[in-house]
Amino acid sequence: MLARQLTASGFAQRLLVRDAARAPQLDDAHPVVCSYGDGAASRQALDGAETLFMVSAAEAADRLQQHYAFVDAAADAGVQHVVYTSFYRAAPDATFTLARDHYATEERIKASGMDYTFLRDNFYLDFIELFAGEQGVIAGPADDGRAGMVARADVARSATAVLLDPEAHAGTTYTLTGPESLTLSEAAERLTAVRGRRFGFHNETLDEAYASRAGYHAPDWQVEAWVTTYTAIAAGQLDVVTDDVERLTGRRAISLAEHLAGATGR
Repeated sequence: MLARQLTASGFAQRLLVRDAARAPQLDDAHPVVCSYGDGAASRQALDGAETLFMVSAAEAADRLQQHYAFVDAAADAGVQHVVYTSFYRAAPDATFTLARDHYATEERIKASGMDYTFLRDNFYLDFIELFAGEQGVIAGPADDGRAGMVARADVARSATAVLLDPEAHAGTTYTLTGPESLTLSEAAERLTAVRGRRFGFHNETLDEAYASRAGYHAPDWQVEAWVTTYTAIAAGQLDVVTDDVERLTGRRAISLAEHLAGATGR
């Protein structure tokens, strides 16, 4: 989404990808193959670039080490400004375990001497329906906690606004949310209203949450991340609504109902 928007604005881009065949075919957007964990390849790929949009890596046991290698490579290559997709309430003691990696990455970027802009995203609206699965039940220990979930389309639009004038946003952290903070019961109600079939929320106990995910045979760190997605909501750590999306883009953030109805491309 971001690459397409930047192309529409007339900007040249270097698209760092793991697989060149999957890169979007866009005017003046050139794919370069590398991976975050390969510092030498990343440094070569970034040579001569002034501004870097860094999407946080896929969830992995060594994700933080991948981030460190890539940030260091960017600094060595002479990158001047990093725009990084972080997470709301990133902190060393965050309930959501992956938010701790985001905090550590932010600190690495700050220590690098490069200018920075952090886009601290709330959970993504795009995933809510996936959480419900085929049974239409969102299950997790979230209690009646709320989250100001944001559409990825709004994150892309916000990032575009920053990248069109990075100097104006240097040293700034934005909290990107939707226009409302929802409980998962309310999210299920929105899904029911738009999809025309019944969705619900089951407030699991912690024991139930770990047991229901045991069948995936995922590593412990991954299961912990899945479960703390919900316990962070229960703890009130995602209950926030800001106007940062609207201030950056000039348009209010997309709601869950609008996202489900296909308003993300407006």
